[in-house]
Amino acid sequence: MSKQHILGSEIMSFELISTLLNENYTLTLSEDAKTAIQKCRDYLDNKIKSQKEPIYGVSTGFGSLCNKSISVEELGQLQKNLVMSHACSMGDEVQPEIIKLMLLLKAYALSLGYSGVQVITVQRIIDFYNNDVLPIVYDRGSLGASGDLAPLSNLFLPLIGLSKVRYKGEKRTAAEVLEEFGWEPIELKSKEGLALLNGTQFMSSHGIYALLKAFKLAKLADVIGALSIDAYDGIIEPFNALLHNIRPHSGQIETAHNIRNLLKGSELIARKKSHVQDPYSFRCIPQVHGASKDAINYVSGVLSTEINSVTDNPTVFPDEDAVLSGGNFHGQPLALALDFLAMALAELGNISERRTAQLILGLRGLPEFLVAKPGLNSGFMIPQYAAASMVSQNKILCHPASVDSIVSSNGQEDHVSMGANAATKLLRVVDNVERILAIELMNAAQAVEFRRPAKTSPYLEELLANYREVVSFITVDKVMYAEIEKTVGFLRDRDFEVPQE
Repeated sequence: MSKQHILGSEIMSFELISTLLNENYTLTLSEDAKTAIQKCRDYLDNKIKSQKEPIYGVSTGFGSLCNKSISVEELGQLQKNLVMSHACSMGDEVQPEIIKLMLLLKAYALSLGYSGVQVITVQRIIDFYNNDVLPIVYDRGSLGASGDLAPLSNLFLPLIGLSKVRYKGEKRTAAEVLEEFGWEPIELKSKEGLALLNGTQFMSSHGIYALLKAFKLAKLADVIGALSIDAYDGIIEPFNALLHNIRPHSGQIETAHNIRNLLKGSELIARKKSHVQDPYSFRCIPQVHGASKDAINYVSGVLSTEINSVTDNPTVFPDEDAVLSGGNFHGQPLALALDFLAMALAELGNISERRTAQLILGLRGLPEFLVAKPGLNSGFMIPQYAAASMVSQNKILCHPASVDSIVSSNGQEDHVSMGANAATKLLRVVDNVERILAIELMNAAQAVEFRRPAKTSPYLEELLANYREVVSFITVDKVMYAEIEKTVGFLRDRDFEVPQE
């Protein structure tokens, strides 16, 4: 039997999300959540019957059409029309892991009971999640306000029996899959289409996906950086706690502590050095990696708030007898944070590539390009090119999306966040940094072999032994992209915990 999580029983945390996705939990709605959802729906139904004044998005059109009133008989059709007409995401398919995150985060947000949806609507989203019925969504088309309208429309077309889903590895029509499960298409009631489409779940899901990888990349940067220090015959003094205690940025202190622990017991780091300083890419690891860690932690706070928030519009408050139209769908908090995260991760790649470059220069007793016979063999010349190319691309991708805005909806939506663009380009930065670090690991592991019989720390020796089961020492030229890909796989398949005192 699969493990179950009761949605609405606790707030969304990164640890919980990671567990739900990685351990294949299924979801079920808590009784409290069902009660809250139904209470809000009943209140809205009664409000529509008793109130003559129009309510935005419930009995009016949308955006600049907010002054167009809709009859009670047409409210359901209004919501269906909304979902169909707004489904304008384009480009490349969003990957399945992020689709599952979008379903999870939207179901949770609706379960909080401020959106006026039917219980069956939330349940069907959960059904899709539990059975890996993954709607086809594309990665372009959202302005990040009014939320992620275009991609969320594509996400929820299958709820009403339209468009396509990916199920059991095949792309199939939603109507066919619904029939297979015996599910009737959802008949949307007033406000429901807007509740589904307004919101920041496209941006948030990309952000969470990137952030979970960022936590690991920050660890990898320290681990691989420590190996490079020994490979380069580096100096330990820049990591002394005395230095960092007088400039006490938390990430800097943490990084210096990590490097000391990673190199504990190393013969290479303990031996006498003929040089008195290392280049910045080694010496300033605590300051650079630490600043990125602090940025990652800031972004995690923003995302934690966001995924536990209600971001559709209008919002329904049954206890206060209020239906309020505001701007909680605006993605500016996410747009700024996701741009910041891209920059923080890009810098981990930037300094990593510089360490790689130092290792192939033929300095400190290492052969040029880390092969015994350079000239006949090019060795590790071109992996550094590849890393440099990705570092340069990251600089382009780090142009902030959040400083841009284009007027939409005939001037009604005159400032948008472009947070979705920040989110999608962030994923490319994450992928690049992972590969840049893999190239550094290849170079550092190769360089350490030229230091034998001296050994690095027990922790790093174990890492090297495991790595050599996947990628062997390179004595003469071979096809290098295959070795890079194997190294990327090695990093993805393993957990890396920095040893603690």
